[in-house]
Amino acid sequence: MTSEQADLQRIIDSARRLGVEVDDADALQWLTVMAANKHGEIVVDEDTGVYGLNMTMLDFSPADLAHFREIGRLVEFADEPGVVETALALSGSAAQSKIQTYPGDADYFERVNILAPTREDACRICARIMREKALNTAKGDTYQLIEVKFGSYPLEIVRDGSKKAKGSPISWTADDIAAGRITGASADGEPIQVTWDEVSVEPGWCKLDWVVADPQRGQLANASNMLDVTWEKPDGTIVPLDGYLDPYFQEVYLQAESVPIFTKLSKFVSPDALEHYVEQLEHEIHKYLNSPLNYGKVAKRMYNIFRLTGRYQEAVFLRELFDEPTTILYQVWSLIQTLDDWLVSGAVLNKQPVLEQCDQLIMAVVDALEGEKETEIVRQLLRLRRALEQQHQGEALSAPVVAARAEVINIVNNFFYDKLSAVPEIAAYMEKLSK
Repeated sequence: MTSEQADLQRIIDSARRLGVEVDDADALQWLTVMAANKHGEIVVDEDTGVYGLNMTMLDFSPADLAHFREIGRLVEFADEPGVVETALALSGSAAQSKIQTYPGDADYFERVNILAPTREDACRICARIMREKALNTAKGDTYQLIEVKFGSYPLEIVRDGSKKAKGSPISWTADDIAAGRITGASADGEPIQVTWDEVSVEPGWCKLDWVVADPQRGQLANASNMLDVTWEKPDGTIVPLDGYLDPYFQEVYLQAESVPIFTKLSKFVSPDALEHYVEQLEHEIHKYLNSPLNYGKVAKRMYNIFRLTGRYQEAVFLRELFDEPTTILYQVWSLIQTLDDWLVSGAVLNKQPVLEQCDQLIMAVVDALEGEKETEIVRQLLRLRRALEQQHQGEALSAPVVAARAEVINIVNNFFYDKLSAVPEIAAYMEKLSK
């Protein structure tokens, strides 16, 4: 037995002691493919037309592709010949649906390349298409825009009772965007106004978030689109408007027709992209190990780090963990985040899908778990559901909802912590990043 096989066997034995089912043949096959493809290539699935990095495609299942393409029609930006060209992708758990049996939100990533004579022209076009997108998708029968991230505060401002630091990203509502400005005050109480046009010269972090109702599934979901906006100069040089061209380590692109655009842009990705990506994920792990504590998000980010940096044995454990029936508990976070957005946004979407989603989650927990753990989780979910029945849209979360939510989150955190901390290599890694 080689040292690699011995390491794998040790991880498999640890997983089984923790009650995590491991398919030995599947784990070995995944390790073999990862070792062979560690330098990375872009592959296209000819049957579906989706494409992405080879190791990313190993984790993608097309089972829900039609569902994600339907939501994609809401969140995507339209091409404008000779001006705007795009490539839309799935990211997050939606891009890893083969291993994450119970994915969370509908997260998208879109490359938006703007062809313009000057950077100023490119920024103006970016501001225009984002404003048009936000206003055109502000509200519908099955969706509601929650917020748009665009531009940065040019100075410190107090907004809605909260201090916003100079240079921090601005969050806009649909009403803010329609008005073309946000208002606040200085530390001395002097009125301050920041306009959409004013901040467009440095678009910074560009992201849109919606709550989307799925009538067929009887569910609400968060749908987001993170944009990587670039300016293509007349000489063909590609310049990211936020100063950094994002890598493509976790995206599954949805249209084969966008391959030429993706290929053109990928040539300008920095040679240090992997190092920067890992540092970014480690920063997020540090955050979720402290506040807000979320061991499920920690596990997802560690998986992406481990598979990209050659720590394949630990990656195998996490890969199998997220394929466990018990990881349906991860959906609790997604449900609660969606509830938060739905309740405080004043969305006109029907409350019934929210209650039905709670019911579905309760039944799934009953099917997946057993014993005291099932009893406690079901009890807290029922408590959360009863509190939600009395909750009204557009109001701050009631005390019973907040209390029930905290209990459920604590239970889910304990589940993931127990599994992660029982593997010495993973426990040591978390300990290092928590400081």
